[in-house]
Amino acid sequence: MRRTTAITVACMTAAALTMTACGRGADAGGSGAGQTGAAVSTGKASGTITVWAMGAEGDNLPKLTKDFETANPGVKVQVTAIPWDAAHDKFTAAIAAGKTPDVAMVGSTWMGEFASSNAIDPTPAQIDKSSFFEGAQKTTEVNGTSYGIPWYVETRVVYYRTDLAKKAGFDSVPNNWQGLKDMAKAMQTKAGAKWGIGLQAGGEGSWQTVMPFAWSEGADLTKDGGKAYNFDSPQLLKATKYYQSFFTDGISDKSAPATPTTEPDFASGKVPMFISGPWEMSAVEKVGGAGFKDKYNVAPIPAGSAGSSSFVGGSNFVVFKNTKNRDTAWKFVQWLADPKVQAKWYSISTDLPSVKSAWQDPSLASDKKLAVFGKQLETAKAPPSFPTWEQAVKGLDTEMEKITKTGEDPAQGLKTAQQQADSIGTGM
Repeated sequence: MRRTTAITVACMTAAALTMTACGRGADAGGSGAGQTGAAVSTGKASGTITVWAMGAEGDNLPKLTKDFETANPGVKVQVTAIPWDAAHDKFTAAIAAGKTPDVAMVGSTWMGEFASSNAIDPTPAQIDKSSFFEGAQKTTEVNGTSYGIPWYVETRVVYYRTDLAKKAGFDSVPNNWQGLKDMAKAMQTKAGAKWGIGLQAGGEGSWQTVMPFAWSEGADLTKDGGKAYNFDSPQLLKATKYYQSFFTDGISDKSAPATPTTEPDFASGKVPMFISGPWEMSAVEKVGGAGFKDKYNVAPIPAGSAGSSSFVGGSNFVVFKNTKNRDTAWKFVQWLADPKVQAKWYSISTDLPSVKSAWQDPSLASDKKLAVFGKQLETAKAPPSFPTWEQAVKGLDTEMEKITKTGEDPAQGLKTAQQQADSIGTGM
């Protein structure tokens, strides 16, 4: 989970800080349900805007902003690249001091906290929310109000070695839970793999691998009309029991190292299946060497009773309320959502477009593996935008580790996670 682990780690630094948003009403900071930002003028953008962006995206963004400056003569976009592990603290300090940038890339799980702090501007009506993948658009919404746009997206699918799958008696990944488990077991008994499928044995971020199965059963991480956490639902319990069975049956390694060895294990055939995001394509091909791209494929998460679903992640772009150039700030964000701009950004960064129509660009449409990610994104879901999400989900990750490694009863583990989440509260 290379890219999202960096995001998750950065978010975890919020643990002591998010409490400042706790206890606020549903309309805190004037962010009541269904709010829409003031309209943005037509015509060219003007003036200067400051932009913060993290990681590789911060380094690469200036290659793209030159096009915006060319299309809007006289405009200057000043990009500051920020390391992910320092980003959250930098944002919270800037919000407290009233010295935020005009525009910024933010982790999708920060939206609830920043909106509750009354720091970010609601999205203007002229930005077409229906142009984005639904799950990605939901990451921008807090109490029914959208803040910014989903900039790039990622989701999780099943990676599998096609050559070893044939030895195991499978041409592709079955589209149901039992079929996935049967295939993983056959990878051991017939194809000679040490482990049938690599699954995260609890710990930080493990919820991102468990929840696709729960969502495929129709799970909802909230209850009481979206006002409380819902970690002990029957759907999540069913998914957790299924997930645990891979470890208790010896199909997945409960002693897997904290630092993943995904790529070499996949290339060697030691672990011929795993669940992860699009960044792993280039990673496994680099380790696997020449011709390896023809030895593996990807498939959607096997369906439950509610169909196939997965986790949607990525990053959003927001405009801060303190901006002195709101008009140009929003024009820049709107420009980032242009399908042609999204396709060009993919060519620069390999970040997948959040705008559905951008996937028709030949650079994406011609790649059959990417098409699987695109299809999965149509039903992928995001966690709730509660300010305390990172604190609450830490308890779920902890219990998942006990469930996978020590055989803790899943019902008891989820009950404990629910009690901890209830004590933390949503922060709304």
